[in-house]
Amino acid sequence: MTDASEPTRTADVIVVGAGPAGSTTAYYLAKAGLDVLLLEKTAFPREKVCGDGLTPRATKQLIAMGIDVSEEAGWLRNKGLRIIAGGNRLQLDWPELAAYPDYGLVRKRDDFDQQLAQQAQKAGARLYERCNVGQPVIDERTGRITGVHAKLGEEKTPVTFHSPLVIAADGNSSRLSLAMGLHRNEKRPMGVAVRTYFTSPRHEDDYLESWLELWDKRGAEDRLLPGYGWVFGMGDGTSNVGLGILNSSSAFKELDWRDVLKAWCSSMPEEWGYTPDNMTGPIRGAALPMAFNRQPHYDRGLLLVGDAGGMVNPFNGEGIAYAMESGQIVADVVVQANGRSTPAQRELALQRYPKVLKDTYGGYYQLGRAFVRLIGNPKVMKLATERGLTHPVLMRFTLKLLANLTDPQGGDAMDRIINGLTKVSPRA
Repeated sequence: MTDASEPTRTADVIVVGAGPAGSTTAYYLAKAGLDVLLLEKTAFPREKVCGDGLTPRATKQLIAMGIDVSEEAGWLRNKGLRIIAGGNRLQLDWPELAAYPDYGLVRKRDDFDQQLAQQAQKAGARLYERCNVGQPVIDERTGRITGVHAKLGEEKTPVTFHSPLVIAADGNSSRLSLAMGLHRNEKRPMGVAVRTYFTSPRHEDDYLESWLELWDKRGAEDRLLPGYGWVFGMGDGTSNVGLGILNSSSAFKELDWRDVLKAWCSSMPEEWGYTPDNMTGPIRGAALPMAFNRQPHYDRGLLLVGDAGGMVNPFNGEGIAYAMESGQIVADVVVQANGRSTPAQRELALQRYPKVLKDTYGGYYQLGRAFVRLIGNPKVMKLATERGLTHPVLMRFTLKLLANLTDPQGGDAMDRIINGLTKVSPRA
């Protein structure tokens, strides 16, 4: 925690939120020599709702930040994804690629986020915990954001921080974005994740497990829901068990997803231990903002990263990799803008940020939006799970597509097909 005396209240950049997006952004900005304020409303360690499973895409970002991801440092490695659906069970290793490592990781979010924030501090970012950001400071003449008002510490002392640029990394609700008039596009897909932890003999499973059929069996007739279940061993005696649900059907709003999770767990084999007696904490839920559901990503001095910009992958609900990647992208844009000699040149450089995001993810997210609409139809979902898992080659292709794991240059035929599809899809 940094001292909040007057001289420390100005910076080159303010980053609001010290989750994966904010801490990664602050790390790269500070590493480039900028004076960065990183404002976090809670105090570490703190819990966040998450599956705690990281794909090779997220693993690559951790390695790039210099995080020690060894097992000795408390990380549990996984070899790939186990898919269960339609009475079938298929175990797929992560693909061998030049661009990404061949393993994923598991770690609880309270400790995970803290490690990233500490890495940002080591790079030179100034972290304020228990700093609850409220309204933006707006220049009445230009309409640009020039800082933020906040309440600091246990005493909730009013403080104002000033900076020519502010980065919103404050999650799905993104109060800062809303205060600047940037609202969600309700037509873009949204998901909900609910999860809990159980003591379980399966805690050292070295594959992430995904159940592609999510049945609601509580009524007179079984109903296939638009979502998926997961079981991730944590390596500490517990398993993270949860559901991800898409808003592509009427069931999204009408069901209590905590009850659905309880019912789903009760259908599991008893020896796995997913029973109320073995639950180590409450069931918690969080929103999954997908496919650029808040835009523009740059407006009047405010840049959006991670969940604030709706960057969750609509294919698989993964958010951490894209939060961290967008943090690296925005930092590069801001560093380049900071090196320009005139305000007009700086603004031109900043306006590049949304374009880079769309070039990087736009086509892929458009494919994901089509995928969400498709699996919202229970008949399509049932057919896909029953037929697809009997074709291992097709499922290896599907794994690469859903996890967004391809080599951008020199990959195999599957990589070239997926890369080609994302290039020809509209970048909206």
